[in-house]
Amino acid sequence: MNSIKIFCPASVANLSCGFDILGLCLESVGDEMIITKIEEKKIIIKINSEYDLTEDPLKNAAGISVIKMLEFLNFDECGFRIQIDKKIKPGSGIGSSAASSAGSVYGVNKLLGNPLTKKQLITFALEGEKICSNTAHADNISPLIYGGITIVRNNKTLDIVKINTSNSLFISIMHPQIEIKTKDSRKLIKRKVDFSESVQQSANLAGFITGLFHEDYDLIKRSCNDLLIEPYRSILIPEFDKLKKIAYSNNSIGFGISGSGPSMFSLTKNFEDAISVEKELQKHYIRKKISFKYYISKINNEGIKVIN
Repeated sequence: MNSIKIFCPASVANLSCGFDILGLCLESVGDEMIITKIEEKKIIIKINSEYDLTEDPLKNAAGISVIKMLEFLNFDECGFRIQIDKKIKPGSGIGSSAASSAGSVYGVNKLLGNPLTKKQLITFALEGEKICSNTAHADNISPLIYGGITIVRNNKTLDIVKINTSNSLFISIMHPQIEIKTKDSRKLIKRKVDFSESVQQSANLAGFITGLFHEDYDLIKRSCNDLLIEPYRSILIPEFDKLKKIAYSNNSIGFGISGSGPSMFSLTKNFEDAISVEKELQKHYIRKKISFKYYISKINNEGIKVIN
C-alpha cells in the first residue's frame, strides 16, 4: 500500500470534571488526510485550509510527529507526502492539532505495516501537541487512537483506559467564532487549589465515570461540574453562564468548556434532546449577534478511520 486516506476526528478534552484526564472522540466533525509514500526521503506537508497554517514539517504538528516516529524506527527507505484538508479551526478547543498529530502517525504506521503500538502512536503524536501548545497532554490524542471516551490515568507512562459508552449518548458543540490558544488559556488557571475543592472535583470525576459505565444519566449530570478550571476560563467565552443555564433547562446532562475553549459541549441522552439544546443555544447567540458554528455528533467509538 502506497497511499492512505483517513478521517481525523475532532475531540473534546476535560469534560468539565476531568482536566487533563478525560477525552472524547467526535464522529461528525474532523479533518481528512491523504498520506502517500514518495521517493524523496523527506516529509512534505500540503494543507488545504482557510486558516493560516505552516507547511514547514518541523513546525507543523503532523510533520514533526511523523519525523520523530521515523527517527525512532530508523526508517529511511522513502519519504511521505501528507495532504491535510483542515476543517477543524485552530484554537477552537476541539483538538485541531491533535487531529493532525494523531492522524499523521496513524496513517504512516498503517503504510509501514503497523509496527507501532497504540501507546507508541500517542507518544509520537504528543510531539505535535508540544509545538502547538507547549504542553504534551494526551487527553485529546488518546480518544483519537483508542476511540470513544478515554481516561489518561497517568500522562507520563501513558496508562490509557477506554470507557465503553452508551450508543444513545449525543454531544453537541457550540463554537463561538473566536480563538483561544491553549498556552494562553493555561495561564489563567490557579496553580494552587483549595483542598476541599480538590476532593470534591475528584468525587465529581469518579461519579462521572461511574455514571458512564452504568448509563446513570442523573449521576452524570450531578457529576459534570468543574470547580477548578471553568471559573477562570469561562470569562473568555461570550455568554457562557447564560448558555449553561439554557442547556440544562433543555435536558442537557452535562455542559462545559471543550478543552481550553472557546467551544462548549453539551451531553444529551438522545438526539431529540440534542436538537432541543441546539435550537435554544442558537437563539441566544443570534439575539446577541454572536457568530458561531454548531455541531451535533454521536460518540465515535472507533477513533481515526480509514476512508475510501
